[in-house]
Amino acid sequence: IAGGCRVLQNHVLTHIEVDGCNDSQSAAEGAVLGLFTYDDLKTKKKTRVTTQLHGSGCVSGWEKGVLYGEGQNLARYLMEAPANHVTPSVFADTITNRLAPYADHVTVHKRSQEWIEEQQMGAFLSVSKGSEEPPVFLELHYNGCPDNAQCPLLLVGKGITFDSGGISLKPPSGMDAMRADMGGAATVCSAIVTAAALNLPINIIGLAPLCENMPSGKANKPGDVVTAKNGKTIQVFVTSIGHSSFLSGAMDVALGSAATGVFTNSDWLWEQLHKASVVTGDRVWRMPLFQHYTRQVTDCQLADLNNVGKYSRSGGACTAAAFLREFVTAPIGRTWTSQGDDQ
Repeated sequence: IAGGCRVLQNHVLTHIEVDGCNDSQSAAEGAVLGLFTYDDLKTKKKTRVTTQLHGSGCVSGWEKGVLYGEGQNLARYLMEAPANHVTPSVFADTITNRLAPYADHVTVHKRSQEWIEEQQMGAFLSVSKGSEEPPVFLELHYNGCPDNAQCPLLLVGKGITFDSGGISLKPPSGMDAMRADMGGAATVCSAIVTAAALNLPINIIGLAPLCENMPSGKANKPGDVVTAKNGKTIQVFVTSIGHSSFLSGAMDVALGSAATGVFTNSDWLWEQLHKASVVTGDRVWRMPLFQHYTRQVTDCQLADLNNVGKYSRSGGACTAAAFLREFVTAPIGRTWTSQGDDQ
């Protein structure tokens, strides 16, 4: 369906009726995803196409599929846009504007650099300090369930709006793609926008630390030691490797585009994710959290933790997950998913 819609768009059709193919929701989602293009900065733009369900399929399923597709396209839009057009502040403003229609059950906090400093988020600040763009800690609360006893679902997404690598500068080939290094934050925020549009009966908290990683006289230097909010110290061996980015890059090496890697200490949560993957067709694969990997990040010369594994790229996704595990104290339910495109 997505491919067919793109072909018709290229033939300059402005309206398409889509057969539901016995699954109106998937048909709508495919149509919306297939027609997405980022051409905001081009003088010649793609034909804008409207779609509707053909015949007497499930209208409610179609409408839900449209919202699913639009939510994913919001994340794609943020990731495709150039970094000088989507700075941390612009990112936060964009999400705030998209959530404005749902202000009755959504609360947005755009935390400033001063607030971040008060919270003693030293690791986050150490990444941002090389850039002229101030960091923003974006905090979203979606309250779709009036039952205050219900525990909220917490989503956290990495929000590096451009990752040059800092002093450990990345190779120039492909560096432009580092504008999408905030894909985790884009996905988390877009998920909450979609949840609000669907009026889901759950509560969600979304956290997105937004900043740039740039080289300058103020930037992190290899060997520096910084202190995270939980008091743990981190020795920065390589400034171009934040563990969440290494997690996604190493996962791409391990699994390619065939599946999404999942790190979790909760068998129940793994089962839920696996069941969902069967429904959506987005395959998942559980990855190990052995103490073997933990020892590689805790065996550090100057601090509590290394920001890379002892054996560098060997088992990189697993050591990255082990690093993140050091900052999560909840006994169950800890989950990180990662794919090559950092979504």
